Amino acid sequence: MSQLLSSTVISAVGLACKAFLNSGLCSITVSGLPILLDALKRERRNSGQGLITVSNHLSTLDDPVTWGILPFENFTNSRTIRWVLGASDIMFTNPSVERGLLPFFRKGQVIETFRGNGIWQPALDVAIEKLNQGHWLHMFGEGKVHQPILYPLNDGIAHLPRFKWGLGRIIMETNVPPLVIPMWLTGFDKLVPEHRPFPHKYLPKMGIQLGVIYGDPIPPDKIIAALNAIRWMEDAIIQAGGDPIEEREGIGRCTQMDEIRSEVTAIIQRAVEDLGRKVSVSSAPLTVALHDCTRT
Repeated sequence: MSQLLSSTVISAVGLACKAFLNSGLCSITVSGLPILLDALKRERRNSGQGLITVSNHLSTLDDPVTWGILPFENFTNSRTIRWVLGASDIMFTNPSVERGLLPFFRKGQVIETFRGNGIWQPALDVAIEKLNQGHWLHMFGEGKVHQPILYPLNDGIAHLPRFKWGLGRIIMETNVPPLVIPMWLTGFDKLVPEHRPFPHKYLPKMGIQLGVIYGDPIPPDKIIAALNAIRWMEDAIIQAGGDPIEEREGIGRCTQMDEIRSEVTAIIQRAVEDLGRKVSVSSAPLTVALHDCTRT
């Protein structure tokens, strides 16, 4: 019964998002969707290789509206729709949504996540388990909605805020390194601008041009090179007569593991940012990108 209810919720939300995107109330440009669809059909998913998509986070409607671009059949199978981490204070305990939308979140493949509880909280354990089962996990690397007038500069180059290390931890602890696909969203900050009073903050504006772009999967050798350092550390613990699982918490606090986790996360962030810069250069309608550092 629970699985049936979940399928019903996912199908209903998917249809609603498709209807909105096709209603003429907004317009959307999609690029690279076959990259995602092909990844969802990969046989290696049946052998425990999960799929992660990672994007910038522009509004509270990035998810689920973004997924309205998927074919309808994706909404009928839990393995062809994403799992996503959802902030508890926004999606689960916020009084304004608690009664009306809470059932949709709980049955819509959303993993309740507690901001401030760090990278060792149970929500990330659940995410790792889902990937080990070959599921698809979507993550917003910034960890929260970010609508800057100017993106921060580092040596004259604009960057997103530093991605959360939980992303690195999830990739590091999967049984099989997941396939990681970068994404770039545009226009969603205009669709649902922040800092508007309730209920307007949850109501989309009309006539907005949206963009969803999928990049090529991140070359696995980049991630595996960083992960090999973990294998070396685990082997060293075993040779010393220790148990890597029992010592994981201690390892997580050590400088070397922090550096590896940071590097894995940085690899993903660079791929997302590079995609954003390509979008701003090659696609005139998609101007909200890192190339010009501004939100138009």
